[in-house]
Amino acid sequence: MALALGLTFTAVLLGPVSSKVVERNLEVFFLAAGVLAALLSGQFGWPLLHAALREPIALTITVLAFGVVARLTRSTLDRWFEALLAKVSTRLVYFSLIVVLGLLSSIITAVIAALFLVEAISLMKLDRESEIIAVVLACFAIGLGAALTPVGEPLGTIAISALNQDFWYLVRLIGPFVFVGIFLIALIALMLPIGRGPSLKAERDEQTWGEIWMRSAKVYLFVAGLVGLSWGFRPLVDQYITRIPEGMLFWLNGISAIVDNATLTAAEIGPSLAHAQQRAILMGLLISGGMLIPGNIPNIVAAGRLGIGSREWARVGLITGLPLMMLCYLALRWIG
Repeated sequence: MALALGLTFTAVLLGPVSSKVVERNLEVFFLAAGVLAALLSGQFGWPLLHAALREPIALTITVLAFGVVARLTRSTLDRWFEALLAKVSTRLVYFSLIVVLGLLSSIITAVIAALFLVEAISLMKLDRESEIIAVVLACFAIGLGAALTPVGEPLGTIAISALNQDFWYLVRLIGPFVFVGIFLIALIALMLPIGRGPSLKAERDEQTWGEIWMRSAKVYLFVAGLVGLSWGFRPLVDQYITRIPEGMLFWLNGISAIVDNATLTAAEIGPSLAHAQQRAILMGLLISGGMLIPGNIPNIVAAGRLGIGSREWARVGLITGLPLMMLCYLALRWIG
């Protein structure tokens, strides 16, 4: 069983980055992989089906609701933001955008926060280098903040489900690290030069109602698949991951730079882990997830809509993420 689950885990990690077919049908792939992992580990049954049907509901409804709000209020928000840009310095707007979207992403979801970011960046009329820096830093903050609740992004949903904890558990577990991280990123933004010039190519076409509904349906299927993976990989967590020290878990999860962090959460998080191990895994995933485009949902959304290339993202993401990883590691060692 362990060998079969290990092969399934390898396929889950490599499939999205090695196959265009899998990348285009990610939700179906994860749903199938979740079913397979559950069958191999003997976890498939009504309790799993009930969890897979129930757990995605809150996040899906939130994505749908705020998607509708964003579509209905887009023109009004654009006018407010343009008026703000006319009265407040770009640097302060930049700082505020990072902090506000980082903190609100756990409520409005990472997807909607990334869409608001794209809209705001396209209105700021900065040069390409400045906009890339702004987007990467803001996506770091969004990725951190969205993980604090189960309605922010799939990582939070899966972690709360796997640990069988209450809505605010992740705020208590990693909240101080996340809040400090968001403000550090915003302070970095204050110190960087900001130039005017031709902006990135933003897809500012109005999203159709069909696209909003389809996005919500994809979120539901994606999270349902991750629930299956979480249940299916639980024997591996109990047998192997619980034995790994938290410091090693933190650095091993640097792989999240190239693999969506919600996938790794499903594979690694379980109730048998100590609090220190849970904290180390989640913080390793959240910080490294901002370093490259595939690591997190807001990265994928923003880079796709603004035409940011992988190398352009990596130049900013790695320079930002690696020092943050070191600072977080030292903080984890200090409190541990």
